[in-house]
Amino acid sequence: MGGHSHWKGIKEKKGAADKRRGKLFAKLLRAIEITARQGDPNPANNPTLADAVQRAKDASVPKDNIERALARGAGETGEGEAWSTVFYEGYGAGGVALLIEALTNNRNRTSQDLKAIFRRAEGNLAEPGAVQWQFERKGVIFVPRDGADEDAVMTVALEADAEDVIDTGDGWDVVTSPAAYEGVKTALEDAGISLASAEVTQRAQNSVPVDGADARAVLRLIEALEDHDDVQAVYANFDIPDSVMAEAG
Repeated sequence: MGGHSHWKGIKEKKGAADKRRGKLFAKLLRAIEITARQGDPNPANNPTLADAVQRAKDASVPKDNIERALARGAGETGEGEAWSTVFYEGYGAGGVALLIEALTNNRNRTSQDLKAIFRRAEGNLAEPGAVQWQFERKGVIFVPRDGADEDAVMTVALEADAEDVIDTGDGWDVVTSPAAYEGVKTALEDAGISLASAEVTQRAQNSVPVDGADARAVLRLIEALEDHDDVQAVYANFDIPDSVMAEAG
């Protein structure tokens, strides 16, 4: 799954266009508002809402915007459109498995839209359960090689209850349980260790190597899926050479 982490990092380094960044912020804030409306509006008492808030923070959504979204959610009665989180599953070129997390008020519409996106990108939407078993919910914190010493990363991470520290070549993926994620992230930051990215994600248990035309098709598919208004996140199990990802980024 390191390849997918690197793809995310490459996109962040290049800097998203204002339109794409604004669209991402809107998606994240909508997730906060709807989750707060449907349950306890206090993130401390609502793990799903806390996760939505953390995603927004990790994406650098301004604090004031997050607080306004929470206030809007808390002020609603819970009536009106029925929004729900739905996972869609599929395969891209080269047999790459994809898990798509969507927030939708019309499952049929979202399903048809995603089916069309997959078809245009040489992939196909699969039945529920086809690929989700290949993913585990984990915290993943990427430390670039020039951001710290390996011994320091290992020592701090494992003492803070990280599950694993994986050498990715250009850095380390610090893997945690969702519950330990915040503590490990804070411990690394407090130790002065530079973090390139950090998130609670669906981590693939195994990766599929792809290159050339298949790799480019997979990256186009992921970008098209991420651009859909209902899609909150896309997880994949590809392993694509950095050079190919840099070209597409």
